[in-house]
Amino acid sequence: MITQYLNIIKDSYTGYWNYLSNEVLNPSFHNYFYWLIALSIGVWIAEIIIPWRKNQSIFRQDFWMDGFYMFFNFFLFSLIAYNAISNIAVQAFNDFLALFGINNLVAFEIATWPKWTQLLLLFIIADFIQWNVHRMLHRHNWMWEFHKVHHSVKEMGFAAHLRFHWMESIFYKTAQYIPLAMIGFGLTDFFVVHILATAIGHLNHSNLNISYGPFKYLLNNPKMHIWHHSKTLPDGTNGVNYGLTLSIWDYIFKTNYIPKDGRDIELGFDGEDEFPKDLSHQLVYPLFSKKS
Repeated sequence: MITQYLNIIKDSYTGYWNYLSNEVLNPSFHNYFYWLIALSIGVWIAEIIIPWRKNQSIFRQDFWMDGFYMFFNFFLFSLIAYNAISNIAVQAFNDFLALFGINNLVAFEIATWPKWTQLLLLFIIADFIQWNVHRMLHRHNWMWEFHKVHHSVKEMGFAAHLRFHWMESIFYKTAQYIPLAMIGFGLTDFFVVHILATAIGHLNHSNLNISYGPFKYLLNNPKMHIWHHSKTLPDGTNGVNYGLTLSIWDYIFKTNYIPKDGRDIELGFDGEDEFPKDLSHQLVYPLFSKKS
């Protein structure tokens, strides 16, 4: 058993290193690394040409730190620890189920469905799970401490999308694992769904004046998401506008809030003056908390 887990750790590091090396060294249409770069440059150029907040600097506050978070959270964290830890956790969970004679979690077989319906189902279920996790990040104090990293953004821009604590990857992926596994999906997102979510997430956080017209009730957008980052929240709430890609969940569950044009509202959270401003301390906050 120990040997099996050690082999999983070794294979996880070598396998992910080979994947990451291939992503960087072999650009292709199905290469997420360069899709992330292309989407980021595209939205950034749009912010420069048609900015919502015209007095905001092209290199806004913490621009380069957010750029680091983009690559750290999507690539480096998996190389450092997450890929090995998650593979060990999956194997341990499967070994636990095997004790009860359960060898397959799949409860709904959708392999015979048209590919577009599989993608649509994955997209909707994954986003609803993420909406609920995001809500929990605001409702439970111990989870909120990790989520503060994302809400430490003081000027919105596309790269703020991926400024989040690495623990959030664990929260989201753990919550998604069993529901998606029961429907026959693995933890690895389908490429198309992942690209779509990244593009909309970049736009949500961008310095662009867009709301998608009547589709604002379906898709999250900058004019809605800016209120999620507002320093001043409605009385009696822990947060608003929790949608990541879809806004419809907020309208269904009455957590939507757009009282006026939010272009120039103050962003942040109460007590942010004591939150670390430098990257190194944010990465270990709150596990090794050091206030600035």
